[in-house]
Parts: sequence; C-alpha cells; structure tokens
Amino acid sequence: MSGDKEAIRGGSRLTRRRFLESSALGGAAAALTLGGEAPGVAAAPPEGKDFELDEFTIADLQGGMKSGKFSAASLTEKYLARIREIDRAGPAINSVIEVNPDALEIARGLDRERKAKGPRGPLHGIPILIKDNIATRDRMMTTAGSLALVGAVPPQDSFVARSLREAGAVILGKTNLSEWANWRSSHSSSGWSGRGGLTHNPYALDRNPCGSSSGSAVAVSANLCAVAVGTETDGSIVCPSSANGIVGIKPTLGLVSRSGVVPIAHSQDTAGPMARTVADAAILLRALAGVDAEDAATAASSGKVPADYAKFLDPKGLSGARVGVVRKYCGFSDAVDRLMNEAIAEMKRQGAEVIDPADIDTHGKFADTEDLVLQYEFKADLNAYLARLAPDAPVHTLAEIIGFNERNKEKEMPYFGQELFVKSEARGPLTSKEYVEALEKNHRLARTQGIDAVMDKFRLDALVAPTGGPAWTTDLVNGDHGAGGSSDAAAVAGYPNISVPTGFIFGLPVGISFFGRAWSEPTLIKLAYAFELATHQRRPPRFLPTADLRV
Repeated sequence: MSGDKEAIRGGSRLTRRRFLESSALGGAAAALTLGGEAPGVAAAPPEGKDFELDEFTIADLQGGMKSGKFSAASLTEKYLARIREIDRAGPAINSVIEVNPDALEIARGLDRERKAKGPRGPLHGIPILIKDNIATRDRMMTTAGSLALVGAVPPQDSFVARSLREAGAVILGKTNLSEWANWRSSHSSSGWSGRGGLTHNPYALDRNPCGSSSGSAVAVSANLCAVAVGTETDGSIVCPSSANGIVGIKPTLGLVSRSGVVPIAHSQDTAGPMARTVADAAILLRALAGVDAEDAATAASSGKVPADYAKFLDPKGLSGARVGVVRKYCGFSDAVDRLMNEAIAEMKRQGAEVIDPADIDTHGKFADTEDLVLQYEFKADLNAYLARLAPDAPVHTLAEIIGFNERNKEKEMPYFGQELFVKSEARGPLTSKEYVEALEKNHRLARTQGIDAVMDKFRLDALVAPTGGPAWTTDLVNGDHGAGGSSDAAAVAGYPNISVPTGFIFGLPVGISFFGRAWSEPTLIKLAYAFELATHQRRPPRFLPTADLRV
C-alpha cells in the first residue's frame, strides 16, 4: 500500500490471455528515453493546451454545477479528455492504468438525481480516481499493477469504493502504482508495475513520482481528477504527495476500512485522500471514514469520526499551537533543511510555539522488526484476500503468484525480482513467537516510547519533519535511491500523518509532514490548513523533460 500505454480502455473487460499477449512493458521501457539536453538545462515542456479545470477545488466544481456551468457529465468528459491529452499523449505521464467505461453513464445518472433531489453532499458528481489495489465490482480490473491478477474479479466493491459511490462521486478510473504497493523487491523502482508500466513525475519527466501511490499523486498534481485515493503501509501516500506537490493524508489505522483493498500488512495498512488542497483532502477523508463490519480495526473509530472534517479548517489554526520539530529526520539535505527552517519560521510568525528539537528517542530502533512484521502479515493477509476471489481466478495464494512471476519473468521481472515475496512465503503463521514479539516491540517503540512519549514530554499538539527530499531520477537499473523521509514512526504506530507542500528545490516540490497521536486528524488538519494558507506552496507542474538546475 505502502510505479502500458494500452491500459486505458473502454468497453468490456479484456480477457486475461489477450491482455498478456499485449503487455506494454516495451512501451514502458521506451518511455524512459528522454531527449538529450545539455546538463542542467531543461528543454521546453511538451506542447499542451491550457486546461479549463486546472487547480479547481471541490468547492469550485460544486459551484459550477450549482450555477449550471458544469454538470457531472461535462466534468467527467473534460477530465477524460485531459487524461487522453497528457496522460496517454503529450508528456505521457502514465498515471492512469484504466478508465471506467461506465463513468459517463454514472455521471449522467447523478445529474438526473441532482435535478430531482439535489446533491447528496460535497462529492456529488465529483470525478475521483482510485488506486488499482482498491477493489471495484464493475467493468474495471483490480490488479495491484500485477499481470497475475488480470481477470481476477473481486467478490464485491471495497468499502472505499462503496463509500465513494454512496457519496455521489464518479469513480473515473484506476491509477497506476508501484506493483504490489512496492512490496515485492528491495531493489524496485517506484511507480512501475508489470501491468501499467512506468509513471512519470510531472515536474520533471525523468524524475521518480515516489510510491506506491504514484499514479494517484501524479494524476491529482496534473489535474486529471479532482481528488484521488491512495493507500499506505509506510510512506506510500505521504512520499508521492511530497514528490508531486500535493496534500496527502495517511489516517489513523482503523479510520478508513481496508476491506477489499489488496493488502500488505493489517497492522499498518490504510487508504487515504490525496488532493491539491487541505480542504479537499478533508472533504474526501470524511467520505472515506466509517465503521465497517468487515474490518475489525474500524470498530475503534466509533465515536471518533466528526460529522465534518472541514469544520477544522481554521486559517488561524497555528496560533497558540505547540509544535515539535523531529530533527533526527533532518540533516540528509542542506536544501531540505533550509526549507524546513523557513517553514518553522513561518509557523512562529503564525503564532505557533515551536519546540526544536523534539526528537523521538526510539528513532531508527524498529526498522528491522517493521520489515519482519510486514513479511509475516503480507503472506497471511494476501492469502486471505486471494482466497475470496472466484474459483476461476488465476491465482489464490502468494506461492502461486511467485510461480506466475517466474513463468512470466520477462514481463513481470525485467528490472527487479521478488525476494520480498520469497521471504514472506517462508514465514510461519501469525501465532509465531518471532512475529508476536516483533509486533509488540513495534507498537511499544513507535507508540508508547515513541510519538506518545515525546508529545507528553513537551505537551505537543503535533510533530513536524520533512516528508522527504526532492524526486530522484528514475533508475530501472539500480532501483530507487531517494534520500531521507519521516514516515516510519507514524506508519508503524498506526498514527495519522499529513504532508503539505512546503517549497521547491530546482523546481521539484518538497513536503512537510504534520503527525501526532491516534485520532488527531482534526488537530493535524487545522495546523496543516493554516500552514498551507500562510505559505501557498502548491504550484502546478510544467511537464519538463528534466529538472531545470538553473533555478
């Protein structure tokens, strides 16, 4: 949850045989060949027309539908046209793995309902993209980017998809991702999947979009949808949000149901909103949150979900707040440190009391046990997900997926292998002493002795740290080589984390993370919104072939 040009298609579902015969790995590899410019000089961006809906918020779109300027159908048509124009052609950012062949008909039905009854709420008629590991029982596929799941029909909509439909959203399509949410190899390239090929960072096309919610972040940043849904196990919402200049919320574990989401690990997995503004992310979060009988973790959210997260959008939200700086997450980049210091200075100007440093004493002490827990849970959780697929599904166990990848290695493993799959398959049951002790250690070090301890010590409302550094160049030979990041403590603890744009380095966006205790989304939204209004660091991408090192 934690990267085929033919993947967008209308009409009926492709057969598994036909899809494998037309695999687009060749096209994905070709997309890596970018023009040879002099070092440090970015060529002119690919030609592209201005887009009428650039940077439109949910409120803007609802206002247009209320006035009659737009309809859900016209918005859907405009976004679909924009996907064809710059996702498939032009800069070819390759963020959308598949469009919903029924999207226009759904939108027309919502227009009729609006006319007869009025809107259901703020998402009525709003086109949304969701990650391709979030199940939909419709004419789209749910594959986690893997050819092994082509043709596998989920038994029902995921809770996320069902909630979006009930809110009146138009599910426009599925986004590409780092295959299996980037849990297949430690040498992977984020944003690549066997089914979808490579997604490109819209700020510099040779740069990586981070992952695993690569396509969701890129599509939102490039204005291919109003908002999108990603998933995270550790960094998979906040890192691509940072690298693509958008807002991402990784919720408290249990706030959003995981039922029907292709899993990595139930102790850390969650879905969450990705948007261009904190306000839009807050609106989407409310639609996603709720108790689900099929996900026991959501029972803990009962009574903790406000009627409307938007009520916490306070322009003066930083005034009087106590914010701690986790300096142990800094120091990997002088340029990122400068942005952090500027952000801290702005928070102080907005009335925040900043405690610097406010380090997490257990920082770096649970990396090994996190990996161990994920290996155990991936095998158990994925096998449980696959067991619910129809009997004629192509695979039903992790072992069968490993075999599929070996038989189809030229398509599935041309750049990196599946050693994490093999390690997970070798693990025992979740009753194993090794697993039980590792999970207890994770929670103790990340929660009680980690985030909770430092927040108690300094009486903090939130912690802040750089989400990560600027996007690295994609390297399919050696894999990812990003430097820095602060997602692990909140991820292992199961606590909320919000990334907000905080500045640019050579034209590449960088985010700052606000994170804190379980169920503190209202406080984090308040702080993040005030910071966003004070800094205005969201800037649309230019689709440059490479970063402009002169700026």
